[in-house]
Amino acid sequence: MKINGSSKVNTITGIAVALFITFFISQNARSETKVKLTIEYQAILLSNGQAYFGKLDGVGSPYPVLTDVFYVQTGVNPQTNQPVNTLVKRGNEWHAPDRMILNAEHIIFIETVNPDSAVAKLIAEFKKK
Repeated sequence: MKINGSSKVNTITGIAVALFITFFISQNARSETKVKLTIEYQAILLSNGQAYFGKLDGVGSPYPVLTDVFYVQTGVNPQTNQPVNTLVKRGNEWHAPDRMILNAEHIIFIETVNPDSAVAKLIAEFKKK
């Protein structure tokens, strides 16, 4: 059986359109995945090694938003020369951010912050002030 040039082009075009539609549907299905977080705070590790704690919204979207953001700052106790970790609330920087819009491609993992954990207790102490 001999296929003429016009039929080849139509066949190739049809296959390309079918592949595009399949790709489009799979991308939309993935981007609409909703993850319900039942714990108030999450720990987020980014690909640059930075870790943040906060309330994460939009998990499964390309740009989830982290609010009520905290991070750990390491220093040295001048009296003992021992390292000291301090939980710091974001927002006191010069630009006074009230949220972080994250690129989901740079999120390594998301974990819940257990309400009985040391981090949750430090956040609760901070909020009492």
